[in-house]
Amino acid sequence: MALWTLFGLMSGKATTPWPGEGGNDGQDGILGMPRYNPEACLDGCQECAAICPTHAIEARDNGLAIDYGRCITCQLCTEVCPSGAMEPSGDWAFGVRERDDLIWSGRGARERPQPHGGRQAFKRSLHIRHVDAGSCNGCESELQALNNPFYNLHRLGIFFTASPRFADLLLVTGPVTSAMYEPLMAAYEAMAEPRWVMAVGTCAVSGGLSGGNYACGTGLDGVLPVDVYLPGCPPNPAAIIEALLMFLDRAPQRVSGGQIDG
Repeated sequence: MALWTLFGLMSGKATTPWPGEGGNDGQDGILGMPRYNPEACLDGCQECAAICPTHAIEARDNGLAIDYGRCITCQLCTEVCPSGAMEPSGDWAFGVRERDDLIWSGRGARERPQPHGGRQAFKRSLHIRHVDAGSCNGCESELQALNNPFYNLHRLGIFFTASPRFADLLLVTGPVTSAMYEPLMAAYEAMAEPRWVMAVGTCAVSGGLSGGNYACGTGLDGVLPVDVYLPGCPPNPAAIIEALLMFLDRAPQRVSGGQIDG
């Protein structure tokens, strides 16, 4: 007997009520995106920018330029920072509708764009076709967890489908390798209108560590019209669920100008 079956029989049920009131999101103690505290930044210090493997951090005359769409949450910047300007955090919910909202602006939250670019919001049960466009399978492991007894994605009216013809949303992982470009485009073209696209994981958002090499591109921008960006390496199941609910207008967008609410 599987352990989760035994747990369910002993406790009654295993599914979390999250994102309902008082529910556990299952992510206690995880390390998420580093937070930037510009007032603590030392003049001339570029250690975080120098060690960042994806160039998510750039040193400029007036401070740092940070692109959370390139962050792989490796925590190297927080380890070398001598002043606490780059601080560890448990922030993981970084789903956004506009790519610019993943970039630190220094001006705080900006006016939120109209959801779906003005298109009518999707209100019914959601069917997703997933395409792995060259990922390391880290994102796929998190996607599989969505259907385990704890998260039980179906309770939210969200389902994965094997056929793009039945899908409303194309969920893409990986930086879009040369080998997967044509299969990805074929899946998108097979979807009926209206259709939406979600980039999941830093590779799909910006290319990640391997983006731009001889075998792959730098994510979905310029390949397909993206409706939701969710970075992370990989994004955890709770982050994926929250981004999907944001797409359905059942949860607010929590990040704007590279800063998370709260």
